[in-house]
Amino acid sequence: MFVRKKKNKSGVISVQVVDKSTGKYRLVKTIGSSNDSTEIERLFKDGHDFIQHYRGQQTINFAGHSFKDAVKQSINSITIEGINLLLGRIYSEIGFDEVKSDLLRQLVLVRLSHPASKLKTTQHLQRYFSISINEDKIYRYLDKLYKDHKEQLQQISFNHTRKILGGAMSVVFYDVTTIYFQIDDEDEIRKRGFSKEGKHQNPQIILGLLVGLEGYPLAYEIHEGNKFEGHTMLPIIDSFKTKYNLNKLVVIADSGLLSTGNVKDLIEKGYEFILGARIKNESASIKKKILSLDLSDKTSAIIRKPDGLRLVIGYTEKRASKDRYNRERGLVKLKQKIKSGKLTKSSINNRGYNKYLKLEGNVEISIDKQKYEQDAQWDGLKGYLTNTTLSKEKIINNYGQLWKIEKAFRVSKHDLKIRPIYHRLQSRIEAHITINFVAYKVYKELERQLKVKQADLSCEQAIEIAKTIYAVEITDPTTGRTYTETLLLTREQKILADLFGF
Repeated sequence: MFVRKKKNKSGVISVQVVDKSTGKYRLVKTIGSSNDSTEIERLFKDGHDFIQHYRGQQTINFAGHSFKDAVKQSINSITIEGINLLLGRIYSEIGFDEVKSDLLRQLVLVRLSHPASKLKTTQHLQRYFSISINEDKIYRYLDKLYKDHKEQLQQISFNHTRKILGGAMSVVFYDVTTIYFQIDDEDEIRKRGFSKEGKHQNPQIILGLLVGLEGYPLAYEIHEGNKFEGHTMLPIIDSFKTKYNLNKLVVIADSGLLSTGNVKDLIEKGYEFILGARIKNESASIKKKILSLDLSDKTSAIIRKPDGLRLVIGYTEKRASKDRYNRERGLVKLKQKIKSGKLTKSSINNRGYNKYLKLEGNVEISIDKQKYEQDAQWDGLKGYLTNTTLSKEKIINNYGQLWKIEKAFRVSKHDLKIRPIYHRLQSRIEAHITINFVAYKVYKELERQLKVKQADLSCEQAIEIAKTIYAVEITDPTTGRTYTETLLLTREQKILADLFGF
């Protein structure tokens, strides 16, 4: 196809688009006519613009063919294109393209859209994206990823997070989870220990995750599966502070990481902190002060401890209702066990609601109603231990963001299917977690952009819509030319495309 200027008998120049693909001249469109040279040049340019647009829109000439057979023979491939248009765009905007690896990009995007084992991943890449990669190539790349790109990817993520937070990076949240393996034997890092997933029979690792405000992932470390979780916090925070040359950090963590050693180390190293407090384990004098507080719904008070730390005590009716429900449910279960005769002397301990048990005589086990009633005094109370100068309201609000790190674990485990892990080598285990780390960062940025755009869509909904957007590659049987067309057929597909500009 080309643009020509044709002089008419009247002397006016017509600008036309002409096709000669069949060997004969065929007028496609007359763009316009004029005898003004400037206008003619403008029409000539419009003609070229029309050709570019037309080539992307033209239909296939099925003349002389069975329509059904011609369509079948003309289609080269049908692939999911929405994932690349949506998540691939965000991957690039964050800056992960700095790592020159198409395979990393493919592994991250397929982890977000079709999370599975490495074998299943190769099948999904072939089936949905027409990308042919064998499993051995993925395993070889995991070794390279661990060696060459792990730190770089965390640096890219940190830079982007700091940018969207306005350059501030003073508050970090830390928590741990356990990830199990489908194996029987332990090794240097995969050890049996207390499993938060109830997989006590499986060797596991401990994953420590550091996130910033709004739950943006910052750094991670893995530890032996039998390591006390309280010993995992300081190493990752120290490393993070040194790596990014941060002068001051406020560390927020739940009561599971509260220990005398951790508090001492945090103070000695100059960290400020807000930690979930175990108020029932405080001294008798502190507990007396806590129980003497007359707090109403959503109010709080400060108790100063002898060591100079502040203990913020908050109360909510919602928490009180939940505590009461859990306590009553625990009591019902204990009564059922007593009735069934399943409890023995070994059952009397301070684990959970077993603290309500007592021995009567030498053999009979019963409920200690006095302990049960005393426990009700604590319903609705939550403690926060801090050395900051923040107001009690800000302390409670900052601690309240810990649920976002819990969401990070939930998304990683359930949506991204980070576990179970089938790898044996530590380098490949870490590479697998790095891919999930990058995928979660893309997920969080998608979540942020949806919020900024005030879209009435969750991340999961946006990804599901993107998975329905296909690209069709077609070869015109009459010309031999190949075209690729992205199909936006439904209303929700078009809304998503408008939101993200594709």
